[in-house]
Amino acid sequence: MTMTEKELASLGAAEAEILKIVWELKEATVQQIWERLPAERNIAPTTVQTVLRRLRQKGYVKSSAEGKAHTFSPAIKPERVISKTVGDLVNRFFGGDAVPLLMHLARTRKIAREDLKRLQDLLKRPKTEN
Repeated sequence: MTMTEKELASLGAAEAEILKIVWELKEATVQQIWERLPAERNIAPTTVQTVLRRLRQKGYVKSSAEGKAHTFSPAIKPERVISKTVGDLVNRFFGGDAVPLLMHLARTRKIAREDLKRLQDLLKRPKTEN
């Protein structure tokens, strides 16, 4: 059974950071994930393990035991998490309307001119292609 975006629990900052590393590595132990964190984050391996346990409970990662070590791998594709997270942001701050978000990004130059062109091209395509 796959979860819908509405059923996905929200991610905290540490969960998102660690999930991103799991996606990059595709399969990793707590130690391997911990080693990929920036040193200035000063997070203990036990904290990484706790966050991974929460991610597993929420359905974002899965794990398998190999001897004493648990190996973690993604249980969900990045696109689904991005869709959920952006959808939550748009609903929470923009009442479900994405246009003010895009306008803000365009005004603050967080979207390059080339990216605006790509967005325009995307909007010109028939709906079934988007």
